[in-house]
Amino acid sequence: MDRKVALVTGSSRGIGKEIAIRLAKKGFDLVINYARNKNAAMETAKELEALGSKVLIVKANVGKKEKIEEMFAQIDEQFGRLDVFVNNAASGVLKPVMELEEAHWDWTMDINSKALLFCAQEAAKRMEKTGGGKIVSLSSLGSIRVIENYTLVGVSKAALEALTRYLAVDFAPKNIVVNAVSGGAVDTDALTHFPNREEILEKAAKSNPAGRIVTVDDLTNAVMFLLSDDASMICGQTIIVDGGISLLV
Repeated sequence: MDRKVALVTGSSRGIGKEIAIRLAKKGFDLVINYARNKNAAMETAKELEALGSKVLIVKANVGKKEKIEEMFAQIDEQFGRLDVFVNNAASGVLKPVMELEEAHWDWTMDINSKALLFCAQEAAKRMEKTGGGKIVSLSSLGSIRVIENYTLVGVSKAALEALTRYLAVDFAPKNIVVNAVSGGAVDTDALTHFPNREEILEKAAKSNPAGRIVTVDDLTNAVMFLLSDDASMICGQTIIVDGGISLLV
């Protein structure tokens, strides 16, 4: 019996890496996508191979449609199937509204929003051939709340969540389940790009009803649930994992 295959974009480190490791432990072969850090991708691949998975490493800027098509061509050549797609790659320009430029908008929307559409299209073509699949995206509270200097990323994540709903309805008859996970502040490499990183973490820990910040494991647990058969009838939803901080006024 063929092993199932999962693609996790932006999986050389952080949340994407942890999701890939969990999938490897579930018996998946993995496609590791990265944009810049080849050494980190290779280290992640070694860890996954040690768990028994076959691994394909693909360097691709998922903000570019032609790079997405090249990545899926490599997946076809290596594995010939795709069962799970985790849309985790993210980027963005963190600046006040009046300092934002057109190039900032295009860069952020391409990677955080456009990539989901064109990766999901390619993933669905392959999932249909094997009777279905699962797609989960990573979002953030900036999609529904205002975070300082987060305008572009917040808007791009709002688009991602809306697209998740449309994809979910369109793909449901194909037995392809589409959902998203949105998290509060998580201490990963991505947060080092915020000039006020320490302030964000301190505020999140102090004001969170749960008494601590969200961890990589917290988000990964939610993603793995949505990828499981237990979540097969959850369609187009964004599950918020934030300890309740977004409920405060």
